[in-house]
Amino acid sequence: MTTFSEEIVSAVLAHMNSDHNDDNLLIVRAFAESAAISAAMVSLDGVEGTWQYSDVDGIEHHVTVPWSTEITERAEIRHEIVKLYDAACEKLGVEARPHS
Repeated sequence: MTTFSEEIVSAVLAHMNSDHNDDNLLIVRAFAESAAISAAMVSLDGVEGTWQYSDVDGIEHHVTVPWSTEITERAEIRHEIVKLYDAACEKLGVEARPHS
């Protein structure tokens, strides 16, 4: 299993939790709890990403979602998160926005 440096993980988490809160919530709703009210990505490595979320009672939970394949390069992180986002949109019947 690939473990990314603390610098890389911190940068990805900061980006996901500041620019992609809605995406985090979609991923959690699709793969863990459809009634989640908030979500944040809290960790990642070469095989999976982990999100913390709150349910309607305000109780915090974690869900770990595997990548489609093991990753070893920083650029692959974005690719795998986009795949999760697209799969979450499909599962929830939400139209995915175009990727740049």
